[in-house]
Parts: sequence; structure tokens; C-alpha cells
Amino acid sequence: MKPNQLEALADTVQYNCHVSDARHGGDYSLCVYLMKMREYYRWEHKLPYGAPLAKDAVGDWLAAREQLWEGLEDADLRPLSIQGRDYDPFDADAINEYLAADGLVYSSGLGNRAKPHFFLGRLEQCLSRSGYTVYVAAGEYARDLAAPPAMTLGNSIFLRRESLRRMLWEKLESWRWSRPDNALGRAFACYDFDADLDGSLDAITDREIDNALLHEQGEYEAGQLLDDAAWNAMVADVAGTPAELTARAVRDHLADALVTLPRLAEQADAPALHFYVGNLNNMRKHLFPSLTAAYDAWRAGGDTEPLAAAAARGRDHWLALGREMVARHNADGSEPAALVAELRSLAESQQL
Repeated sequence: MKPNQLEALADTVQYNCHVSDARHGGDYSLCVYLMKMREYYRWEHKLPYGAPLAKDAVGDWLAAREQLWEGLEDADLRPLSIQGRDYDPFDADAINEYLAADGLVYSSGLGNRAKPHFFLGRLEQCLSRSGYTVYVAAGEYARDLAAPPAMTLGNSIFLRRESLRRMLWEKLESWRWSRPDNALGRAFACYDFDADLDGSLDAITDREIDNALLHEQGEYEAGQLLDDAAWNAMVADVAGTPAELTARAVRDHLADALVTLPRLAEQADAPALHFYVGNLNNMRKHLFPSLTAAYDAWRAGGDTEPLAAAAARGRDHWLALGREMVARHNADGSEPAALVAELRSLAESQQL
């Protein structure tokens, strides 16, 4: 692909990212929003992670970006034009058939609150596995505000090295504000970020991209067991509600019980185990308190068997709960608010 063609394609993808951000920029709390915008500014201006950001420059950029978004809230997404043919922006499989030969990778999908995510990046590696394909992206030419580091879409798994590295940087920066003694801090303590920021970010990214793949492999397996179409229909119907957070936590726990936790327990890799627990959101910890207890037991005695046992219990538990949530959704004829309350109450009553 010629440079001008790549630039035009990246501009279209970035436009669609702006449309998505215009519709969903208000989904975050003010603190999270400002932190993400700081790092978005850093990415867009290609600044090193440790470089100080000029307050006035960031403020001017933020005002201009929000003004841009105000004009795009009702805009339509644009098709991607490649070699004279237009593609729906969500037709990632067809788009990647053409882009692979040029060393590029594209992804599109729906995340939390049904927010569309798009990115265009440099293809680092493409792996064919039994039933699915893994795309590993390096540098990115276009991205949206959230930039999830990993996503499973149908039979494709997308891993974004640059986005993962940036996410790890953001978590490090957040932890440094108060430096609490928690699992995330223990993970960071396994690297020398103070003396070698870039080298440490590279090391933790290399480790965690492998673990991100484990989770996405679990996502793929969970989709086969839960009936992806029915599950996605349920999540779409409760998007933006507490029930969506609950459903996503249940599926994440199932995915990890199937693949990630057994492998981490087998490897007994301390930095990875610390980061795994430190990266759990509040909903996941709330629904699976015995997982935190197993982590504490490992820290106290060095035995990963409690973690392996938690995974074994979780496989049946989270699968049964996930299937029950789908069944309730399929059979429910009540108003959406009642369905949201029912699904969340179901999960809350079955903590593990």
C-alpha cells in the first residue's frame, strides 16, 4: 500500500474513532476521562511516557477535541475504501483479507456500553490456531479513546502491543499517586521502573501480552460453551446498566477459569499472578471472593494449588451461571429494568 493510500485509510479509521468517542466520551467518570485524555494526547503527539506534559498545550488540545466531538455526535460512520471497494467498518474479516499482504491489521467491535472500538495498526504476527486466528498488532495508526489491548471477535483474536504497553503505563502512573500495598504494586515491584522505565515496560508488556492471549483463548472457548449469539444479544439488551457489568464479569471469570488461571497456577509466575489479581475490577472481586482468598493463601505459603482449585470450581460454576443468565433473558417478557434487576440479583446470589 502506498503511503498516501495508508494515510487516507488511517484518516477514515480515525474519523470513525472520533464518531465513537463523540457518542461515548461521557461514559467515564471525570477522573478517568481526564487521565485517558492525557494519554490520548501523549499518543497522538508521539511523546515518550516519562515526558512532562505542558498543561496549556494539553488544555488547548482537549478543548479542540471536545469541540470536534460536539459536531460528530450524530454523524454516521464512514465505510473504508480499499483498492476501489468500500467496506462496512464492522466487516473486519473481509478488510483484513486485503490488509494482511500490506503488513496491516484492522479491528472493529463493541466494548462496554456497546461502544464501537476501531483501530488500524502494523501487523506484527498472524497465528492460525485450531478454530481461530490471532492477530498481533505493533504500532497503531488510528485508535479511539479507550483502545482495549485485547479483544475476541468471532473467530479472530486481536492483541494490541502498543495499547497494552500504554495501559500498563497508565496503571503504573495511577498506582504511583499513593503507592498502596496491593497486588498491582507487588507486580510493579518485580520490575525496576524507577531506573529503567522503557526496559521495564517492555518486559512487563512481553509477559502480559502472553497472558492477555490466554484470556482471549478462554473468551473464545467460553463463546463456544455459552452460545455467543445468545450471549451477545443479552449483553446488548442490558448495555449501559449494572447488569452489563455483572454479565461481563461472569464471562471473564469463565474465560479465566477455562484457560488463564490453570496456566498461571501451573507456571507459578509471581509477577503474572500479582498482576492478574491486581487487574481484577471491583465487580469481579465481588463475585469471586474465594479467588482473592486463594491468592492470599499462595502469598502466605507459596503453593498455587488453591488457585488451581478455584479455577476448577469456577469452570462449572460460571458456566452454569452464564447459561442461566442467557436462559432468563430468552424467557423474560418483562420490561428492561426488571430484566436488569433479575440478572444482577441472580449473579449476586451466586458468589463463589
